[in-house]
Amino acid sequence: MRTTISRGALAGLAFACGVAAAAPAVAQEGMADLARDQVGTPLKTEDAAAQPWTLEHQGRTLCVIRLDARAISHDVFRVEVPADCGGNLPAGVAAWRPVTDGAALIDGEGRVLVDFNRWSDSLLVADRASGFDMQLRRGR
Repeated sequence: MRTTISRGALAGLAFACGVAAAAPAVAQEGMADLARDQVGTPLKTEDAAAQPWTLEHQGRTLCVIRLDARAISHDVFRVEVPADCGGNLPAGVAAWRPVTDGAALIDGEGRVLVDFNRWSDSLLVADRASGFDMQLRRGR
């Protein structure tokens, strides 16, 4: 038995397939726009404190830290760094603060120890030039 499809139906099917194929690209473009809008902006305190952050190096989980919303002083906030994470960060991490392009871990004197650039709402990356090739990823 032979089935025939009209040219109109075939054109409609081709159009539907084209739309279905284009939908993920449009969705990805929208996500790229959202991520691009977040690059280089300070991390908001309430966003930072919403979940723990996983410290990673070359795709390997090092530990989980928490950026707290409780202020120590103006624009300086508590950070919880577990003992098993200490060797992965510079000595003396005492707090964190939002910076113009992300967030920074600072010492008790307010000096920046590690500067994380914001790549998206859930990813902060330390510049390799800083000597710390690591990233903070939202969640566990």
